[in-house]
Amino acid sequence: MTWFNYFGLIIVVVIMLPNIVYAVTCKEGFQNAYRNQPAEIIEQIGRYGCMAFMIFNIPYTWFGYWFANAETVYLAVNFTLAAAYCLIWIVFWKRQGICKAVLLSVIPSLIFLFSAAVIASIPLGVFAVIFTVCHILISVKNASASK
Repeated sequence: MTWFNYFGLIIVVVIMLPNIVYAVTCKEGFQNAYRNQPAEIIEQIGRYGCMAFMIFNIPYTWFGYWFANAETVYLAVNFTLAAAYCLIWIVFWKRQGICKAVLLSVIPSLIFLFSAAVIASIPLGVFAVIFTVCHILISVKNASASK
């Protein structure tokens, strides 16, 4: 892997597909019941940072696969998590609730955290932690508030 991570790009596209389908098919969009502007801003910073550093590796901030067969593990785990994310979107399409909120916030968080660990990317790790905390918080609060 060099400065451009093709696998990371594919993973980001796969986990964005359900969101794109939702945006196209649900014209009314998603209504946030939980309003916390600082958390929302920090979540977005984390989200876009994760997506950027899943795709681009900045020299001297990442160290590559650090164990034998790491690339195989990286691909197997990430594509399994991405497939699970898409499947959960399909299963929970019209339903709401805490289970959906937790699953759909934890899985992308795991993808970003796992990827950061396997490719030893410092910026991806930092943004993944930021995203994870804020995304799970906002998702759970939205699910709880919309009951």
